[in-house]
Amino acid sequence: MLAAAPSLYLSMAAFALAASITPGPVNILILSSGVHYGFRPSLRLVFGATSGFCLLLLLIGLGLHELLVIFPNLTTVIQWAGVAFLLFMAFKLATTSGELGKTRTDKGPSMITGALLQWVNPKAWLAAVAGMGAYAANGAPALVWEFTVLYFAVCFASVACWAYAGAFLGRFLNDAAHIRLFNRIMALLLVASAAYLIIT
Repeated sequence: MLAAAPSLYLSMAAFALAASITPGPVNILILSSGVHYGFRPSLRLVFGATSGFCLLLLLIGLGLHELLVIFPNLTTVIQWAGVAFLLFMAFKLATTSGELGKTRTDKGPSMITGALLQWVNPKAWLAAVAGMGAYAANGAPALVWEFTVLYFAVCFASVACWAYAGAFLGRFLNDAAHIRLFNRIMALLLVASAAYLIIT
């Protein structure tokens, strides 16, 4: 099918790139992880976030979105779970000591953290529904899988850019006071993301 409709796959890749590389709560956490723990350790969080979203995307394509139709209140539950998780992560960032984790034994956020944040992020659900609706509306399993695999590759590369940017920035933030300031700015951005979820 790739040879028959390359424009479709190009469009899928463009959608994945636009949805993955733009700023959002997951990318804020990954940027922060890059600053604190370096690029390689942050790839665990990158892999977790990418895998979590792509699993959601796949299940949406296979019919999980019907749950939102059957149980409309589920959207509200997801929204408030996302708000709580973002505020928790913001609190953790705002109260850190300002030491760089890559100089200690702490390995930073886990793959589970990245995956969980995607599953409690209403925007991730909307992006998954919109993506599958646009490119695999007929529910053909082969197309659902192809979109998911393509999305994984684009998403992983896009989100890894944020980890690399954080690792690069971390080279210039060797003072604990500057790290604390950076952490609090990131925490405020997460709080702003949580507020956005509440008012939309």
